[in-house]
Amino acid sequence: MSEDQPADSLIPYDEIVQEALRAVVGRVLGEIEAGGGMLPGRHHFYITFKTQAPGVDIPLHLVQRFPDEMTIVLENRFWDLKVRPDGFSVGLSFNQTPSTLSIPFAAITAFVDPSVEFGLQFQVDADESEPPAHDAAENDPVIIESEDGSNVVTVDFGRKK
Repeated sequence: MSEDQPADSLIPYDEIVQEALRAVVGRVLGEIEAGGGMLPGRHHFYITFKTQAPGVDIPLHLVQRFPDEMTIVLENRFWDLKVRPDGFSVGLSFNQTPSTLSIPFAAITAFVDPSVEFGLQFQVDADESEPPAHDAAENDPVIIESEDGSNVVTVDFGRKK
């Protein structure tokens, strides 16, 4: 091993950090649930998740429309937010059809609160190819634009090939 190459870690730091950051999402959603499901001030959340991840339970028409990844918005029109230690469920309407989505925290790839320019992005396994582009979910038309200087935390641990 040369001095330029770091030693292989026997401790899975990347997994530990990913789990800790996903716990941030759980805590934030848990506080919203404990507060009666009302978002304070202008806060609202964009949550992107893998629709085919283990434990994801969403209506079939959403899986068909978003076969890889989907972004939902929690702002004005959501209900029955329930947070579990491993994920959450929430009611949203798509094309005026009420739906319940159950999403494990492990399926989340991004969490953004644009009202305070805060975001978390989670790494995707290196073995996965670039996901296909997808339309925004129809539960809210707002578009996020990232600007330099935002509070987005990106965790990207390099993997040896």
